[in-house]
Amino acid sequence: MGMNDFIQFFRGMGGKISSNVLAGMQGQTSAQSISFLRQLEKEVRQKDDLSCPLHELEVVVFDIETTGFHPDKGDRIISIGAVKIKGTSFSQEDTFYSLIKNESPLSPQISTLTNITDEQLQDAPEAREILLKFYQYISSRILIAHHSKHEQSFMQKITWELMKTRFQHRIIDTSFLTNLFNPVSQTQPLEQLCEECGINTAGRHHALGDAIMTGRLWAHYLQMAMDAGYRNLGDVYSEIAKQR
Repeated sequence: MGMNDFIQFFRGMGGKISSNVLAGMQGQTSAQSISFLRQLEKEVRQKDDLSCPLHELEVVVFDIETTGFHPDKGDRIISIGAVKIKGTSFSQEDTFYSLIKNESPLSPQISTLTNITDEQLQDAPEAREILLKFYQYISSRILIAHHSKHEQSFMQKITWELMKTRFQHRIIDTSFLTNLFNPVSQTQPLEQLCEECGINTAGRHHALGDAIMTGRLWAHYLQMAMDAGYRNLGDVYSEIAKQR
């Protein structure tokens, strides 16, 4: 990643980077700019999302498709999709989606499951380019995912590999809300939870399709939480602590 890419990355992180810092970065080597990245990512996470009213809470719901389930054994991200939500409202037009270049052949199972071909991945953008664009898209927002440990483990690996810094965005699993009203939801697949809520499950196992489904599920249960009197994420955390 070149210096200009780093500067554009920081400018996309919610406007929290001062002109002095940007000027300093322009005079630094690429290696030194990484230390700036580590320092400034901490600034991004100084937002007080826990006390933000739920109807104003801004999140990015995302999903990834991968070559397998084990990033530590070489499995990689092949597509990523995301949608922004404020409270319970989002526009399907303000979305993010891309395939990610992969030279190794997919297993027949993954290709069938995702409808992604080796040819498509060979022509796709490089992972570095897409990761940068994804960070620009999400800015400093909280991330939401269904069965989020999968997404978190892959994001940790790719961020370290390509940026030599740690992935520190807060990721909240959908079960954070769904368990308030459906205690067994943590073990249920996305399509089952969506069907129970009357959410269309077309486009399953497409990263953007799954992100939109997950977003609708999040919005459904967020509305239930507001109707039940929860004011913010801090209230939800307090309720979870009581149940343990």
